[in-house]
Amino acid sequence: MTMKFSVLASGSTGNAVYVETGDQAFLVDAGLSGKAMNELFTKIDRDIAKLSGILVTHEHSDHIKGIGVLARKYNLPIYANEKTWHAMSKNIGEIATDQKFTFDMETVKTFGSLDIESFGVSHDAAEPMFYVFHQGDKKLAVITDTGYVSDRMKGTIRNADAYVFESNHDVGMLQMGRYPWSTKRRILSDVGHVSNDDAALAMSDVIGDRTKRIYLAHLSLDNNLKELARMSVQQTLELCDQPVGHQFELYDTDPKNPTVLTAV
Repeated sequence: MTMKFSVLASGSTGNAVYVETGDQAFLVDAGLSGKAMNELFTKIDRDIAKLSGILVTHEHSDHIKGIGVLARKYNLPIYANEKTWHAMSKNIGEIATDQKFTFDMETVKTFGSLDIESFGVSHDAAEPMFYVFHQGDKKLAVITDTGYVSDRMKGTIRNADAYVFESNHDVGMLQMGRYPWSTKRRILSDVGHVSNDDAALAMSDVIGDRTKRIYLAHLSLDNNLKELARMSVQQTLELCDQPVGHQFELYDTDPKNPTVLTAV
């Protein structure tokens, strides 16, 4: 069985990552409307009703907007830690008790052939966490919405075959942009989002001999550009003796269009 994934949507307006094996199919977050989520699944020729569940990272609206609708319409299991359940409950509506599951931080749950590992990140949410997917010798790490990448996080995500990795903003664009200073300060803080350069420095510490694909994710619509993110990350990685295009490649993600469903 092959593990495949697609970054369905990524950015300030909504986030969702689809991961499947031969016997399991999971969604990490559903930060768009139910209608938009259905359209994204159609684009990758998959059926939401066949999901094994939705894994929630944290309660911000660009990660949970469609969760309530999808849970109720398709009777899907929802997984989140207790603090996130408490924080998001008022925004997702009623979820049946038998669809609500607790997934604690820093634990591993096994679903058929798939092991899913949760790990904490540094973000201004109740108890934000992301996920690493393991199947056989294959490893996919999803990490966005963190103000920095700690040594502990790096240890968890090190030497993955593929990464969905936050590259949120260009510091210069953010500093010169239209956001109020309070928002800029939040984004730049240790509980905000990582910049292009900081993302690349973290990548240089975790890329291993198995790494083949890095998807630059959660780009700010106001404070970044795909071309700028890719150029900045590539330049920094090259300075760290991790040249792009030899062992691994960089890929864009998009707020509205999914990446090609690809084997890990």
